[in-house]
Amino acid sequence: MASRPIVAAYYFPNWHVDPRNEALHGRNWTEWRVTQYATPRFPGHAQPKVPLWGYEDEADPAVMAKKIKTAATYGIDAFIFDWYYFFDGSYRERCLREGFLGAENRHDLDFALMWANHLPIYAHPGSYWKPGEPLWGSDYKPETFIACTNHCIEHYFAQPNYLRINGGLYFSIYAVRELVKNLGGLDVAKVLFRDFRHRVEQAGLGRLTLDGRVGSLADWHDFAAANQLAQALGLDTCSNYNWVHKSGAFPAMEYAEWFDYNRQEPDIISRNMGIPYNPALSVGWDSSPRTVQSDMYDKQHFPFTTVVTNNTPALFEEALRSTAAAAYTGSMILIGSWNEWTEGSYLEPDEEFGYGRLEAIQRVFGPRRRDCQPSA
Repeated sequence: MASRPIVAAYYFPNWHVDPRNEALHGRNWTEWRVTQYATPRFPGHAQPKVPLWGYEDEADPAVMAKKIKTAATYGIDAFIFDWYYFFDGSYRERCLREGFLGAENRHDLDFALMWANHLPIYAHPGSYWKPGEPLWGSDYKPETFIACTNHCIEHYFAQPNYLRINGGLYFSIYAVRELVKNLGGLDVAKVLFRDFRHRVEQAGLGRLTLDGRVGSLADWHDFAAANQLAQALGLDTCSNYNWVHKSGAFPAMEYAEWFDYNRQEPDIISRNMGIPYNPALSVGWDSSPRTVQSDMYDKQHFPFTTVVTNNTPALFEEALRSTAAAAYTGSMILIGSWNEWTEGSYLEPDEEFGYGRLEAIQRVFGPRRRDCQPSA
């Protein structure tokens, strides 16, 4: 039996040039510009966040090799890439295709995909006076689902370091109910999910471990509805992306308070879900860089949200230990995230705490799981 869970970090890929982004923001734009131009929005607000490694291009294999080496050194077993695919193809994919898979040490870290099939909005920057406008449709039709999953089978699932959970290729879906609705309803979705599994098996890749985000299966803590949908679709596991946001103080809330609000969630969800649950642990939260910096910072729609403060490595380590000891039923702990700088949620070293949060992971979990290492 494994001595510890698999530790996986979500990876947000918007730190390289993408044609869609250039059409929205201009030539050579990346989200690093949002990070660089962030300003303090209220007294005591710690912005901008400054990466210790600088503003690097994640599609460069040498840059990604450093990320892989660092993650593996500090006890992370896998990156779960936020992966985007729409009716006209993929988005933000060069990070994975050119950077990660092109890195000379790519086999030192496993990887998997979470299909981020939520509605894309214009939030770089988000306006004070109206919610983010949709950038393009996320109304996934059956033909989009088939093209998307065929793309995964062709380009990713056969990779020797693609993550398997309980022997199955791990593939997660961010917005399950939204996908079912867009596909034409539950009956259509069930057929497509079964066909997806069949195509993976026909490709000689074995079986899938299909995962869905708990918060997208039903309303919060409506476990009867969540279990009903998970069973109908044949999901193998469920997970979360980050902690539940607590309403209350604005503009700021202490990290310790946020964690205390979410402390019991792994046990509650595990006791009530009929499939294994892999909990997520949040590093922090501050989406203020994604707002117009000259606007007032009042309580509005996203990205004008409560900022989590005092998310020190010591408090993060306390949350890690608590989550590791929780009575959850899955085999993996997910951390949100490796590098979402403009949401204040990142493990990558910064000028404020250095490698402190990574050192906390190493102290709590020790070295990588040996069974995550790809065979020679």
